[in-house]
Amino acid sequence: MSERTRPTGTLETRGIEQVPERERTARVRGLFPTWAGANITVLLLTMGAVLVAHRLAFWQVLVVAVAAPAASFALVGVAGIAGRRGGAPGMALSRAVFGQRGNLLPGALIWTARWGWETINAVTGAYALLTVLDIGLGVRDGTALRVVALTCFVAATFAISGLGIRAVRACTAYAAVLFGLFSVLVLAYLLPTTDWSPVLGRPAGPAAAMLTGFGVIAAGGISWLPSAPDFTRYLPGAASGGAIVAVTVAGACVVAAPLILLGAVLAVGTPDLAAAHDPVSFLGESLPTWIAVPYLLIALTGSLLINALSMYSAGFTAQTLGFRVSRLSAVLVNAVISLVLGTVLMLTARAFVAEFTAFLSLLAVTFSAWGGVFGADMLRRPGYDGAALSDTGPGSAYWYRHGFCPAAVTAWAAGLGTGLLFLRSVWFDGPLARDTFVGEYGLGWIVTIAVSGLLYLALPKPAVVAAAADRG
Repeated sequence: MSERTRPTGTLETRGIEQVPERERTARVRGLFPTWAGANITVLLLTMGAVLVAHRLAFWQVLVVAVAAPAASFALVGVAGIAGRRGGAPGMALSRAVFGQRGNLLPGALIWTARWGWETINAVTGAYALLTVLDIGLGVRDGTALRVVALTCFVAATFAISGLGIRAVRACTAYAAVLFGLFSVLVLAYLLPTTDWSPVLGRPAGPAAAMLTGFGVIAAGGISWLPSAPDFTRYLPGAASGGAIVAVTVAGACVVAAPLILLGAVLAVGTPDLAAAHDPVSFLGESLPTWIAVPYLLIALTGSLLINALSMYSAGFTAQTLGFRVSRLSAVLVNAVISLVLGTVLMLTARAFVAEFTAFLSLLAVTFSAWGGVFGADMLRRPGYDGAALSDTGPGSAYWYRHGFCPAAVTAWAAGLGTGLLFLRSVWFDGPLARDTFVGEYGLGWIVTIAVSGLLYLALPKPAVVAAAADRG
């Protein structure tokens, strides 16, 4: 039965092995709700508020709101082309680049980084649920209730990601439609009730603040780089690469840009939004209950889907690390980890926005180091050998030198180290974080991609092995 005709709720059992061409019946337009759903989060409202706190004018916020997701998700779309070429998840295709053993290095780091990403989104979703209970039913926040809300959120996430790609696609499609319709309703409310003079009359802020905002918001998009092939591996080999990039960018921007702009508008009337300990409760103060409650429920659904997408990919990453478990079991492990870490964060965090921003910067560097090497390799690799991807022994075409591709591992390590030099966060500052253009404006991920990619291209590499289908 083809991937397109199977029931939505059917449990996906396929893991990191290559998808046969006969099952690759998905369509490029199906990526639109996937990447729209990946951006339905109230954290983007908070990012819009942060831009206002940095004294940016509304037109400047608009530029950043469009440019940042467009630039970052264009790179995500490019990475997605590899999934169409190879018919396998991103971290499985990565074996062809780094070698069967070499891939364990970025794979382990990316898997660990996903824990943090899923924890952040789980906490955001739990806060949304708590706010709904507060303003809708008058149920007050408390330690026990926080844990219960977080547990319910993680369990729902596991249910969706555990079912697999069909459930994820269906849920993101419905959520994207609901979000679009309700955003129109929110806009209809704000147009006549908002005092637009302080919103539109703000003087232009420094260009440096625009660059900083661009760097931070784009960092969130970069975190999806290794996941992109996971959602394109069911596309037929003849699918257009340009269409994959265009649909990916469109899906992200159609949601991210309005959320950032809405956050900027709300922040004018709620100056403390950017420094809020709880990143979502402000909606209950800024919007009437009849709008705030359903909007929070949609935002809750969005956070849940973001985590479902991430956990879905994390299951594949765990399998590429050599854990001999099913995809469902690998997803369960990530769910438990996010529950534990989320509980710690909810009970101890004092400055959520600052810690979230710092984590995004660290996440971007981690994923960019892999992305630079993987993207550069795509320029020279026409296809992927499915049998070699699954063969982890010395006889594999992707074994290279003792299981490592020296050029890829060296370039990845150099890019990662360079990015950390420019990292600026509440936890630690790299030696080049404060007194350099790159460090000051949160653009270390760009340098990371450039260093890792260019170094990989410059270093001597083993010959590219043609895909099995090509060798025919």
